[in-house]
Amino acid sequence: MSDANDFFALPAFKPDEALLKLKRDLRDLRQLAERDGGRSFTLKGQDVLELSIDGAQLNAKLAKRPAQRPEWDSWTCKSSADVRRLQDEIKKRLARWTTED
Repeated sequence: MSDANDFFALPAFKPDEALLKLKRDLRDLRQLAERDGGRSFTLKGQDVLELSIDGAQLNAKLAKRPAQRPEWDSWTCKSSADVRRLQDEIKKRLARWTTED
């Protein structure tokens, strides 16, 4: 008989699928321009986001402010919930950056 915990176990995190979905969602925002095959994103020519996969996790570097050489905040996503938090933070910063202009 299988263990009851197996029934409630979350599916394994797949960083490559999470990356594809995140890139698709970022394209829908229409404020960001995709570069390097979707590994980085810019806002009005300024670097704001870099994405990579390292083993079983999705890594992101999110700019504190748009710039040619920005200061970065690092994010490590090991679950879908982490990716959603990252996406929320990206939206929050985009709103702030676009209203500052």
